[in-house]
Amino acid sequence: MINLSPAENQIHCVTNFQDLVSTPFDGAVNAICWTRTLAGDFAEIIKKVALHENMAVLGEEELHALELSEQGQLAREILLNDLQLLTARGVSPILNVIRCYERDDSYPFFPTDVYSFHVDRSPIPTDTFLCTYYGEPSEILPNLQAQQKVLVPEIRAELKKLYGGADEGFESFLMEHFFDLHYQANPAASPVSLGVGNLWRLAIEHPESKVPPCVHRAPKEKMGEKRLLMIC
Repeated sequence: MINLSPAENQIHCVTNFQDLVSTPFDGAVNAICWTRTLAGDFAEIIKKVALHENMAVLGEEELHALELSEQGQLAREILLNDLQLLTARGVSPILNVIRCYERDDSYPFFPTDVYSFHVDRSPIPTDTFLCTYYGEPSEILPNLQAQQKVLVPEIRAELKKLYGGADEGFESFLMEHFFDLHYQANPAASPVSLGVGNLWRLAIEHPESKVPPCVHRAPKEKMGEKRLLMIC
């Protein structure tokens, strides 16, 4: 179950893939969830993947090559089906086994890695799809409980020091370095876990969007536990 209480007007739940991709974002709704309880052993798939770095891409060919138990095979069929559904939709899903993401320490007062609450941006109309099959799930921060970091006075002052140029170029500087995509949770904010097995469609920032982009972040992984995530 997903606790929708802090984002009841923002999240719309559906029961099938067709409704996931066809239901329009409207009003406050900028996150659509196909709620699912998945069968199969996804942990077995992770164990069979050699992870030489912090993250690996697992393609269809590699999935087919894995020797799996019956429960592992069930999990593999779900992964392959999701890949095919999303590919047929015209997007490019990527299946990742993740130990951890790279941390951004370029600006200590303003990390811009995926552990920071952020929105996605595109020059063309598109959406973000994601599903956590194993491990810690991603989180949404309700828009009403989020503040754009570049509007926080103390942070903005530090960014202006970093910029050091004429005022008229400051906003372009923020966009070029993706500072404007990151958000800070309000003190009483209640982030929403996206859960394991649910397939999500999140609104992003693009020129034709009629809704605010969905604020989200990657979770801090549990020590020694990998994640299995599909995203596009």
